[in-house]
Amino acid sequence: MKNAFLTLFAIAALSSCAKRPDAIAPTAFPVETYANLECQEINTSLTTEQGTLAALSAAQSSAANTDAVGVLLLGIPVASLTDGDKEGMIAVSKGKVQALEAARIRKGC
Repeated sequence: MKNAFLTLFAIAALSSCAKRPDAIAPTAFPVETYANLECQEINTSLTTEQGTLAALSAAQSSAANTDAVGVLLLGIPVASLTDGDKEGMIAVSKGKVQALEAARIRKGC
């Protein structure tokens, strides 16, 4: 019984850990959002969003590392419990990057 409890606790703790940035799927973002932009505006927005994604990804990697250590030492995903998980923001940012890249291709930029 004790082993079953420990196993269930470990599974629960690990399932709530912050994901690695590369494991986060992008949110669907309509390309039409950027249809009215000129090439210069698309390129500027893309550069800005790529910077945002890089910063969020760095924070998410740190949160995932913190969670791994927290689960190992304390049995709890510390970063996920303290708003360190940026999964939603990364998904949106990835979706924006994909939409901007598609818009750039459509415009021939």
